[in-house]
Amino acid sequence: MPETPEETEEPIKQRKNGLYPGVSDELAENMKTGWADTELHGLEPIAQAGHTAARRAALSARFPGERLVIPAGNLKTRSNDTEYAFRASTEYAYLTGDQTQDGVLVLEPKDGGHDATIYLLPRSDRENGEFWLDGQGELWVGRRHSLTEAEQLLGIPAKDVRELAAALKEATGPVRNVRGHDAGIEAALTDKVTAERDEELRVYLSEARAVKDDFEIGELQKAVDSTVRGFEDVVKILDKAEATSERYIEGTFFLRARVEGNDIGYGSICAAGPHATTLHWVRNDGDVRSGDLLLLDAGVETHTLYTADITRTLPIDGTFNDLQRKIYDAVYEAQEAGIAAVRPGAKFRDFHDASQRVLTEKLVEWGLVEGPVEKVLELGLQRRWTLHGTGHMLGMDVHDCAAARREAYADGTLEPGMCLTVEPGLYFQADDLTVPEEYRGIGVRIEDDILVTEDGNRNLSAGLPRRWDEVEAWMARVKQA
Repeated sequence: MPETPEETEEPIKQRKNGLYPGVSDELAENMKTGWADTELHGLEPIAQAGHTAARRAALSARFPGERLVIPAGNLKTRSNDTEYAFRASTEYAYLTGDQTQDGVLVLEPKDGGHDATIYLLPRSDRENGEFWLDGQGELWVGRRHSLTEAEQLLGIPAKDVRELAAALKEATGPVRNVRGHDAGIEAALTDKVTAERDEELRVYLSEARAVKDDFEIGELQKAVDSTVRGFEDVVKILDKAEATSERYIEGTFFLRARVEGNDIGYGSICAAGPHATTLHWVRNDGDVRSGDLLLLDAGVETHTLYTADITRTLPIDGTFNDLQRKIYDAVYEAQEAGIAAVRPGAKFRDFHDASQRVLTEKLVEWGLVEGPVEKVLELGLQRRWTLHGTGHMLGMDVHDCAAARREAYADGTLEPGMCLTVEPGLYFQADDLTVPEEYRGIGVRIEDDILVTEDGNRNLSAGLPRRWDEVEAWMARVKQA
């Protein structure tokens, strides 16, 4: 990639080792003129604008009389002068629909509510050369929306974010800020906020996302549908992956996300053979061998930042052997029990308890742990092989609502509109001497994205088969397509 100019405090910025020693007055003048007016007019609001307005109204009602500051975040350096791809903070994107780096949403208190303003970087200045001399100038990184365009798209009055820090320093009255995203904003508010108040804001916004609106459910279904297509893509190339490594699987799934204009919601777990027993195997550099299982845990994230989270454990050669099928069937039965427990009014943890009971019964039946089942569950002995909780909230984060209070989440009650994963698993480590040798190195997880409905639940990822015989038939069909 080309090098960008190094930022300094000089009006004309130069790299230490740049190939041009400076900018002539004649070139500087030349670059100021001769550019067409590219302002966009008559823009339609983004699809979620009505929903984000309702979310801001609910936030305003929760914290009357207080200034609320929600930053998008800043670029993070990857190495030297290159940055990681920017991902706006979930709280900011949830309330605005915008994903612009350095953006900040501010709700100013007034009688009867708040006035919302979104602070953004305006178009690059052509007069001072910023647009072509600054490393984040539009000539280098692409056009930004003007403040007027942003107002039309987002339905929020927009101002220049470069003026915000100074304004916040002069602000009076109670302030709350979502921390951890913008050090400059935090510095401006350092004597005006408290950790306790800020945490209350973060917790509220986390819990507010638990029940999804119609737009969010639609986006989650889009993410799931794209993920299903990505899993089909992987099945088609398993022979090529055998000739290379798990990286071929990772790249194939990522390609599906990108060609549909999306991203991935988390690092894909493409765990073949004994790597399937490592819960977050994201190195994806191991061998893919016929006769082994592939545990693929992956999810497409839509351009609106809603992510799927699906796992299938697949026989690499298309057919489970007897032991693999026995273990797979146990996990499938546990998942069936878990999904059946997802319904409005049920406790959040009910699906976990139902799944764990089935897996524990199997472990006792196989002689891997001594019963009775109730005693094993009481002591948690099954966790040597089940390892993790059976699911989590899903939405704009793969582990959504993570800052919610325990009584509102893990110890809470399911409501229509909540979306969660059900993902039991059994994992027999390659060095686990407490199980027969033939079990060692086998890991199985099955995960689906479940929406709580008025009368029960809907499996958003039902487009991917789960039962072992259906998986084999599906793989054979996809490979032949």
